Amino acid sequence: MSRGTRGGGAHEDGAHEDGTYGGGVYEGGDRGASRNGAGSGAGNRTRSGTGNRARSGTGNSARSGTGSGPADGAPRPHLSHRVPDLGALELLLAVARHGSLGAAAREVGITQPAASSRIRSMERQLGVALVDRSPRGSRLTDAGALVTDWARRIVEAAEAFDAGAQALRGRRDSRLRVAASMTIAEYLLPGWLIALRAERPDTAVSLQAGNSAAVAERLFAGDADVGFVEGLAVPDGLDGVVVAHDRLAVVAAPSHPWARRRAPLDPAELAATPLVLRERGSGTRQVLDAALAAHGGLARPLLELASTTAVKAAAVSGAGPAVLSELAITEELASRRLVAVPVEGVVLRRDLRAVWPTGHRPTGPARDLLSLTRDRPRER
Repeated sequence: MSRGTRGGGAHEDGAHEDGTYGGGVYEGGDRGASRNGAGSGAGNRTRSGTGNRARSGTGNSARSGTGSGPADGAPRPHLSHRVPDLGALELLLAVARHGSLGAAAREVGITQPAASSRIRSMERQLGVALVDRSPRGSRLTDAGALVTDWARRIVEAAEAFDAGAQALRGRRDSRLRVAASMTIAEYLLPGWLIALRAERPDTAVSLQAGNSAAVAERLFAGDADVGFVEGLAVPDGLDGVVVAHDRLAVVAAPSHPWARRRAPLDPAELAATPLVLRERGSGTRQVLDAALAAHGGLARPLLELASTTAVKAAAVSGAGPAVLSELAITEELASRRLVAVPVEGVVLRRDLRAVWPTGHRPTGPARDLLSLTRDRPRER
């Protein structure tokens, strides 16, 4: 911006509120300009050339009186204290277009007294007269015409910045990458994504299904915008929120002896029996391992499979009893292809969570999806 007339003594660029420069040494930072309208080295809020906090030309941390910028490592002046805000610059451009303060005020949507006050404030800030007011209208001074030219470049740059930011938001909002553990991916996400499509028909969604550990890895790698896991807790490095609840059920084919028993299983018997299980790292396996840890831990699995569908198919075929989410076995229980086996003395309930990297709460489509899941909690 324009530099006022400098008095004696070397100092960095800065201006008092009345636009004059004094002869004292001061800096153009947060409080770089004197607030009493004078630029001398005296006064409570000035930077004098003496005292413990002075910026003199000597000392290890002092600022030299030469050079055009701050010393290395020193705070740089804040432009916000010396450059008018965009609203004031837009008003000045409107005055230049219309030749009338009243018309300019109407264009920017403020009253004429407010516009006049804003112009006066900008003139004090810059230290120059910008507009000559007369009964015939408002005319830019020579300094005002020069400042208007600068203002036009700033406003155009701000408009380009805003357009670029909108393009970034549009690109972000045009896609959604979801990573989810198998049960959520197969039995809950389809309904959530259908609801999201109704709200965001132009958003392309990709879904990566895996176990809960794989979901965390994709989030850490930046390959997913939001994840869903089934484990006991939020993995380290992630934040999360519970979006639904689920129970695990012990199931067997109708031909298995457990399908005909009257008494519930006890935890020790369940732990000692080889089961058809999901792989380590899955939320289902984590919950089961934790539930049976106090009862001797899980026996060596009969089969260890990488998907809920595979575990369910093995159990239906009679390979052995399995532990599955109740979400996954509704049809099989209704058709009697699987039978639920009651268990006492152990809790097989779990929370289903949406997760994201710590400190990076979902935005755009990911935020909207999260809202949809929380609007449809599955309480069991």
